[in-house]
Amino acid sequence: MRDFAAFRAGVLAAAVAASSLALPSSAFALDEKTVVKPERSPWAVFRFGFSAYKQGHKQEAIEAYRYAAENGQIGASWKLARMYAEGDGVARDDYQAFKFFSEIVREDVEPGSPDESYVADALVELGNYYRSGIPGSVEPNLQAAQDYYMRAAATYRNPQAQYEIGKMFLNGEGVKQSLRQAGRWLQLAAEKGHTGALATLGNLLFHSGQTVRGLAMLTAALGRAQPQEAEWIRPLQEEAFALAAESERRTAVALADHMLTGDSQ
Repeated sequence: MRDFAAFRAGVLAAAVAASSLALPSSAFALDEKTVVKPERSPWAVFRFGFSAYKQGHKQEAIEAYRYAAENGQIGASWKLARMYAEGDGVARDDYQAFKFFSEIVREDVEPGSPDESYVADALVELGNYYRSGIPGSVEPNLQAAQDYYMRAAATYRNPQAQYEIGKMFLNGEGVKQSLRQAGRWLQLAAEKGHTGALATLGNLLFHSGQTVRGLAMLTAALGRAQPQEAEWIRPLQEEAFALAAESERRTAVALADHMLTGDSQ
């Protein structure tokens, strides 16, 4: 367990208050003489860290997350990993993020557990790191990337992992190219509302001869896309729309509307 002398008294004192309710902004100016016992719940400290983060006190949040992570809070490890991966409140450090994500996936978390989303996301991020590598720290390893994606996709039914596996099969990336396998995994992700999977599968279907359904899926994906996603989906949809016949366009647009309102692929 972490030495409490290394954890500022004010931060831990605030964590005591956080164990039962959200903290007001004044909680960050507590009496430095307050004594906190070592058995204080790591969950309380994690909740304090979250409150501190939301109020913009990211250094206090990091200290709280570190303590909570070192005492078994998976969510705190995930928050630290994310902060390092995104340079959020700390200098970006992909290797530090990689190490925190690695600690998370070593936990034995059953599907349906409250911590499931943390583990699934960590598996996807490790897959991403192994897919591209981290200069000077982690060599690219497509087999390891696929293994992490597969674990997240099969065990936790994670749509991002299903999407990544679909793309690997589509492009023959580290695996034998298989349009059938690509379509299977992309379909699973699309059924869970993954926009990128819907667009990629739609483009695949359009160019394999399923013009109306492919165009409809591309149109629906563009309709639900965030700005960053729309940048690559729009050209695919516009190309398909230009190639389709007028009657196919009308049918596809109607089907896309149904997909958007009825969430049907």
